[in-house]
Amino acid sequence: MIANHATRAKARVALITCRDLADLEDDDRLVIAPLNARGVAAEPVVWDDPTVDWALYDLAVLRSPWDYARRRDEFVRWAASVPALANPAAVVEWNTDKRYLASLAAAGVPVVPTTWVEPGEQVDLPTSGEWVIKPAISAGSVDTGRYDLSDPAHRPLASAHVARLSSAGRVTMLQPFLPAVDSYGETAMIYLGGRFSHAIRKGPMLDGPDLGVEGLYKEEVITARTPTVTEHAVADAVLAAAPGDLLYARVDLIPGPDGSPILVELELTEPSLFLAYADGAADRLAAAITRALPT
Repeated sequence: MIANHATRAKARVALITCRDLADLEDDDRLVIAPLNARGVAAEPVVWDDPTVDWALYDLAVLRSPWDYARRRDEFVRWAASVPALANPAAVVEWNTDKRYLASLAAAGVPVVPTTWVEPGEQVDLPTSGEWVIKPAISAGSVDTGRYDLSDPAHRPLASAHVARLSSAGRVTMLQPFLPAVDSYGETAMIYLGGRFSHAIRKGPMLDGPDLGVEGLYKEEVITARTPTVTEHAVADAVLAAAPGDLLYARVDLIPGPDGSPILVELELTEPSLFLAYADGAADRLAAAITRALPT
């Protein structure tokens, strides 16, 4: 049942995207029809379009502004300027720098172990094992690579990757590669309006050193998944330690060395929500957006 339909008849919602996806991805467009059915007019809007008057929208919902990573400071300032933004600007500032993982780890959340390398800082790479190198501010697995540091061919590539990020003034993340991603995959758990909605499995994406990505993100192999009881418990613990009033959240988990799920990323800014992979997911998102509209 849809409540207060009459009061929502003129509500306007901006679904925030970027210039390269000005009409949104197909998956994000799935929420438009159920919003319209609730008397809410929703439309894609490019975040850095200088002609947009954000005060004309009752709510702006971040969806696919995936070009922000190289302009993160500008993006954070823009988020703070939007009168009604979901998720809120303070969450955007916290979540667009992956050093939030350190604060979650300090709160007792099981997080993939991470070494942080500041620009210009020297780092001694491990001598063996597979490792992931990526920037602390990134999206879509861009500038991310997987290296076998016992392989003489990989070590100079890994060092060059760190140097490249450092010279660009970017913080580098060094994480052990979790072998379960190649077999079990990654479990992405999606929460809408504070409630668990559905989950998907992401297959492995990193098969070697960073060779660059054409476009905004690396392609993913996605299937529906039913999370385990333990995955639910860990995801709930992650969200309990997260800041802010969240319209949506995605908790990405991978089994650690002992098989227990650990957090890889907590996506609170612009995650794909994979609405097409669960019956009713688009309607649940529309309901959450409608509830979030100012009264």
